[in-house]
Amino acid sequence: MDEKTIEKKLVNTVKSRGGIAPKFVSPGFDGMPDRLVLLPGGVIAFAELKAPEKKPRPLQLARHRLLRKLGFKVYVIDDISQIGGMLDEITSDL
Repeated sequence: MDEKTIEKKLVNTVKSRGGIAPKFVSPGFDGMPDRLVLLPGGVIAFAELKAPEKKPRPLQLARHRLLRKLGFKVYVIDDISQIGGMLDEITSDL
């Protein structure tokens, strides 16, 4: 399974839960996660998609730390089996 397959599954699963997962592009600020996850109720998280067993680059890890320090949830997903659990976790406070 490749990263694009995992990314497509994330987008479709978020959509099925009433949300959107737009591609996140940040010119001039490299290393940001691939997708925003926006769900009903004002829920927001960031998702970094990777091929199975691939790891984020050091710059990506630095951006993840920055976002987490600001209070955002950041997930690294390298298997479609992680998607449901991530969405359940970010909506558990609703």
